[in-house]
Amino acid sequence: MRNFPAVSDAITTQRIERLRSVPVFAELDDDALRSVLECATEFEAPAGQVLAEAGMAGAGLFVVEEGSAVVEIPGQHRELGPGEFFGELSLLVDAPRAARVRVKTSARLLALSRHDFERILESQPRMALAMLRVLAKRIIDPSH
Repeated sequence: MRNFPAVSDAITTQRIERLRSVPVFAELDDDALRSVLECATEFEAPAGQVLAEAGMAGAGLFVVEEGSAVVEIPGQHRELGPGEFFGELSLLVDAPRAARVRVKTSARLLALSRHDFERILESQPRMALAMLRVLAKRIIDPSH
């Protein structure tokens, strides 16, 4: 079996840049982003798949890499596209999900568990500040 490190490096660089477009990760350096990618699980989901259900236990963050998802809160729907995320509250507190989230168009996502997030925070405390900024913006303007 032959290795193609240049291809692998190019893919890793591309994934790092995609991750850097996510506000929570934007201020992290390449090594920190590499750590996030090593901990995160990448998966594909077909249109219609439910990723989170209101009232169910939440245990991590999801980042949309490609495709789209819809956050459904009674009386409100919000579409998420590449670089957007949901589930950030479940990284911080052990509480049920506040919304239903389903895939709108076939999507590729990253999932990051609470355990892995806490481990990353130990070495990358700047990520906590970035998350606080995003949460504050969402409190001020829930449409974001």
